[in-house]
Amino acid sequence: MNKREFILKSAIASAVALGLAATPALAAKPGMEKCAGVVKAGKNDCGTSKLSCAGTATRDSDAEAWIYVPTGTCEKIVGARVYKPKG
Repeated sequence: MNKREFILKSAIASAVALGLAATPALAAKPGMEKCAGVVKAGKNDCGTSKLSCAGTATRDSDAEAWIYVPTGTCEKIVGARVYKPKG
C-alpha cells in the first residue's frame, strides 16, 4: 500500500468512526420519556453529566441516572422526575 492509499483509507475510517460516535447510544422511542432518580445502580439507560454510559450508575436513586419509561409513568413514581439535561 502506498502513502496515498494509506491516507485515503485512514480518512475514510476516520469519517466512519466519527459518524458512529455521533449516533446516540439509545434513541428515544415514541411514547417514552426519561425518568430520573429511581434507577438501581448499574441499570441506567444512558450517560449524563456525571456518568459516561449506560449501566454505569454507581448508586441507587442517583438524581441524574435515568431510564426510559412510558410517557406519564414517571410522574406516578415517588421520588422520580422527568429527566432534563443541565445546560
